[in-house]
Amino acid sequence: MTDVPLLNHRLDGPQDAPALVLGPALGTTSQIWQEQIADLSRYWRVVRYDLPGHGGSLAHPTHTVEEVAVLVLELLDRLGIEGFGYAGAGFGGSVGTLLALSHPHRVVSLALIGSSAGPGSPDAWREHALVVRATGLEHEARTAASRWFTPRSLAEEPALAEPCAHMVRTVDPACYAALCDALGEHDLRDQLPAVIAPTLVIAGAEDTTAPPGAARELIAGIPDSRLAVVPNAAHLANVEQPGPVTQLLLRHFAATLRQAPSPAAPPPPVEPAPAPPRAAADSEPVDYERNAFADGLKVRREVLGDAHVDRALSRADDLTGEFQEFITRYVWGEVWTRPGLDRRSRSIATITALVARGQLDELAFHIRAGVRNGLTRDEIREVLLQTAVYCGVPAANSAFAVAQRVLAED
Repeated sequence: MTDVPLLNHRLDGPQDAPALVLGPALGTTSQIWQEQIADLSRYWRVVRYDLPGHGGSLAHPTHTVEEVAVLVLELLDRLGIEGFGYAGAGFGGSVGTLLALSHPHRVVSLALIGSSAGPGSPDAWREHALVVRATGLEHEARTAASRWFTPRSLAEEPALAEPCAHMVRTVDPACYAALCDALGEHDLRDQLPAVIAPTLVIAGAEDTTAPPGAARELIAGIPDSRLAVVPNAAHLANVEQPGPVTQLLLRHFAATLRQAPSPAAPPPPVEPAPAPPRAAADSEPVDYERNAFADGLKVRREVLGDAHVDRALSRADDLTGEFQEFITRYVWGEVWTRPGLDRRSRSIATITALVARGQLDELAFHIRAGVRNGLTRDEIREVLLQTAVYCGVPAANSAFAVAQRVLAED
């Protein structure tokens, strides 16, 4: 432990209340939590920190998420904090996930906003770091608001842009580039099932930096987790839609962060006070319980294959994202998981229905799925012969052509 903490921090709330740590996104400071502080600090001892080279933290380049996590723990040890809740946005969420894995006895509850378990494109982050080292942060500063907020919000509140640019301009470029390298190497996807902290994942419906697909991947992997999608929000949903996000955080931590270091500290109420007024979203966040979605995503991957599902989810946007949610929850999480038929039988029924309807693109997927579910080449032939009788010879002829191509490829 160094003599001087490398991470700048701020404290709010009762000293004897349970601790709640707030981690910032890359290029931002602890100021991004300002809209939440008044409500969160009523019930918890809130610790906000700045990333290395950001805000008031020392310019000390850290090239892995693990290095930043160590600095956060060093800060908390200095403050005498053992167990704590943690909410992180973007990079801060990656730090929180890692802490929940490496120190499960300390992270009591977890909330992740605009975060992901993997780098998306590692090469893109490395190239990002090279550009920053070569040219500085001016381009990042000018474009930050367009990455963090929706076009609608920027049109309605143009004043959002300048504070963002200022935050980025104050960051040490070497530290920013080092954290880009860290994100390029960060991948916890295989470890997510080991997270035991109750976890809330919040996604901006229009986030392009950590899209809702990344949030779905988090809840599919973390056993005790749920997802909330915030409409009209991008990467910094807690800044862009502070009211709905504050309410989500209050409900989550009121239910999961009850451990207090002092018996005199009262637990937070189950029904929290309203968040401060500000421009509200058009609708409430879509709050999904984990079970149907996560079970559905698991079955969907097992039946259709990871590559197919990853392509479908990665292409989801503000137009198709909710449809992908519907497919995963209802088709795969409610119907394909029912106990009445085994998967082989469901594949036979699905192939037959798709031939009858002439849905040849879907048929190709489900012939592959039938093979995954144990159907043999001979059994697929018999199913298609049966469809020739009851669905028509032309439909079966097209289906045989699809099956021939798919089985030859496989």
